[in-house]
Amino acid sequence: MQTGKIGVTSENLFPIIKKFLYSDHDIFLREIVSNAVDATQKLKTLAYKGEYNGEMSNAKVEVKLNKNAKTITVSDNGIGMTAEEIEKYINQIAFSGANEFLEKYKDDANAIIGHFGLGFYSSFMVSGRVEIITKSHKEGSKAVKWSCEGNPEFSLDEVEKDSVGTDVVMHINKDSKEFLEEHKIEEILEKYCKFLPIPVIFGKKKEWKDKKYVDTDEDKQINETEPAWTKKPADLKDEDYKTFYRRLYPMAEEPLFNIHLNVDYPFNLTGILYFPKIKNNFEVQKNKIQLYCNQVFVTDSVEGIVPEFLTLLHGVLDSPDIPLNVSRSYLQGDSNVKKISSHINKKVADRLTHIFKDNRKDFEKKWDDLKIFIEYGMLTEEKFYDRAMNFFMLKNTDGEYFTFEEYEKLITDNQTDKDNNLVYLYTSNTVEQYTFIEAAKSKGYDVIVLDDVMTPHLISKLEQKFNNKRFIRVDSDVVENLIRKDDTTRQELSWEEKQELSPVFKAVCPDNKSYSFIIDFHDLGENGMPMVITRNEFMRRMKDMSVAQGGMGFYGDLPENLNVVVNTAHQLVKNILEAKAETMGKELNKLGDEIKTCKTEVEILEKAKEDKKEEEIIQADIEKIDELNKKLSELEATKNEKLSSFGKENKLAKQLVDLALLANGMLKGADLDKFVKRSIELIK
Repeated sequence: MQTGKIGVTSENLFPIIKKFLYSDHDIFLREIVSNAVDATQKLKTLAYKGEYNGEMSNAKVEVKLNKNAKTITVSDNGIGMTAEEIEKYINQIAFSGANEFLEKYKDDANAIIGHFGLGFYSSFMVSGRVEIITKSHKEGSKAVKWSCEGNPEFSLDEVEKDSVGTDVVMHINKDSKEFLEEHKIEEILEKYCKFLPIPVIFGKKKEWKDKKYVDTDEDKQINETEPAWTKKPADLKDEDYKTFYRRLYPMAEEPLFNIHLNVDYPFNLTGILYFPKIKNNFEVQKNKIQLYCNQVFVTDSVEGIVPEFLTLLHGVLDSPDIPLNVSRSYLQGDSNVKKISSHINKKVADRLTHIFKDNRKDFEKKWDDLKIFIEYGMLTEEKFYDRAMNFFMLKNTDGEYFTFEEYEKLITDNQTDKDNNLVYLYTSNTVEQYTFIEAAKSKGYDVIVLDDVMTPHLISKLEQKFNNKRFIRVDSDVVENLIRKDDTTRQELSWEEKQELSPVFKAVCPDNKSYSFIIDFHDLGENGMPMVITRNEFMRRMKDMSVAQGGMGFYGDLPENLNVVVNTAHQLVKNILEAKAETMGKELNKLGDEIKTCKTEVEILEKAKEDKKEEEIIQADIEKIDELNKKLSELEATKNEKLSSFGKENKLAKQLVDLALLANGMLKGADLDKFVKRSIELIK
């Protein structure tokens, strides 16, 4: 029997392992099983070269759980080890500088394992004692048993073992008893080992018998040794890709299409990426790409490893050039990872271009489920933006699809304004903005649909990229002002007339803290709508961007400005103005004369002050000006109050405001009920 001490420079190794690997303690099984798979692969290679003549047809790794003995055993019929190899690979650990080690890697279990070759020693995270029983494939080798209780002391004995290979027996400690549950082991194996290249066996298959599940005699293999991404694309059919997708994501909808990656220069990379149907709230779609190293699961958190927009995809990436046991921050700085990221970016764009060119009709059918992904890529990756401009689709309200080049030819003649800007009219909601869409189409304009969470950011980027091109939502102004063709204007009301009419219609606007109503007057023609509610393009876009970014911010906290545009040429509006004149014309004229008189007196007194020094101004004049201004404020307040009272009592004024709100989908609940009842009264 041989005893000794493990070759480390600090006896703190095992406490460090147990303490600082504990946050990722289920990774121990991945490490032990991966080692067993490697040992089996090595022996298969030797057999292939004729350097080993033993039987390899039943090569496998077996995981056994013994709850009574409180052990987990991982067995392989791989290459095995001699006593000398135990000494070299197990006892001599590349480890130094415990304090520096603690400081640098205390929060990163994967980095600890990866940088210091501690894969096997991760077993001590959950074990009070670990035993290795192994027999080398080398002719004449003796089987040996290595044992250690989580300290630098170990023992090494010769034992009997019939077959070549290694058993790692982990005696689970009392703090890790959850690993003695069958479902827990199966969960870990499914997570890390489901695509390993050597069969991994855990227990027996079960069948339903006598109202319960019982074990059969057939081994339960938990992994698929030749997953789809390891095969050549020519050997796979569409159904094979779909079957593999269901294996990865059993509850997900069927994907739109996939990309099969197979690169061997200047780096090695295989994988299959799937395009899922991406919803408006795309955040929930992330963390679905699984990263593997030689079929061993590494992580499903790939931000920074692949371009940001590609995190919306699903699927698998596998590369031996990606270190297995390192942190994500290490991966992000790795030169091979950066090359892989750039290559995937290009391959995705090439695949989309290929699909667009080969089957445009099918591409158009999938556009609504695909567009957020493409928009996200255009916003976050300049190279992808340049490529995507060739296949980006603009869909109009008639369901027709255009590239940017095609659409520009369609609208140039009719949608170029007086300043030579090409105006893209768009809607974010074809139902709520239906009236505005129809008004635009009646002028011969075309309207595109931009209705997802990326829209505010996308149109801002496009406007920065394009020269003399603007995006305007159809409800941002009355149709006559959306695309100004010349400088001629219709006959409009004077400022004084607008000031007199504003209180009438302001009085019947809803009292809502979410909205701020601004009354304006325009001649929209006698056949135009009597009243239109529009949204300021700049303010609305800023609010939309604030919401899309997840925080309201300055613009998000402001009430939305709504412009209530009153059509002074419409007969119904004229009826209200006539009713105002009949009901309170004399009273308003009287107030108007008094206001005019006050203003005239103030102007005369103010003019008299202009050429005088401060000490020359008569105090009585100052007091008179203050008195007149106070009276003027009272008169204007009285006038506004009377106009507001008239507006509140005028059912037609209220009806026109409610009609405009209804056209914008903003009339609901009790207000809608009142509108219906008032409509009945007016019809009578």
